[in-house]
Amino acid sequence: MLMLAAALAACTAGCGPGSSGDDASGGHGAPGHDEVDVSVLPSKPSKPMTVQQLATGLGCEPELGGKYADYRLAWCDVNGTRVVLTDFDTAEGQRLWLEHSKDYGGVYLVGERWLVTGNSLKEISPLQDKFGGKIEKGDIHGPPPPASARPADK
Repeated sequence: MLMLAAALAACTAGCGPGSSGDDASGGHGAPGHDEVDVSVLPSKPSKPMTVQQLATGLGCEPELGGKYADYRLAWCDVNGTRVVLTDFDTAEGQRLWLEHSKDYGGVYLVGERWLVTGNSLKEISPLQDKFGGKIEKGDIHGPPPPASARPADK
């Protein structure tokens, strides 16, 4: 579990506000262009891939973060945006990792024993056509939206 926490901390280091150049995001999962309910987005078939295969498909050189209990992490810069690539030895390991990582926010493209993590739906949704998978969102993190963007209290 300690290795999981360390890996999650490393993952979120590349996914903070401003790392994508999109200052309007306000942090992981903040309101804005990501207000789409991802549960209604279709899932697309995917196949198992490694972080190296994902990086090749993205056209970037991965910065390998290491091999942990049953997964590998890497980072890639794609069109000025940093994404985190993760592959898993087992589907169970992926499910557990994803359950815990969603507490840190972000948007995830979840494939068969791999995932790509970014800051926004705008960054991640185009990758679904390339790799397949299902888009999922983490919890909202970052500053609250401006008062003008909040729903009125009743």
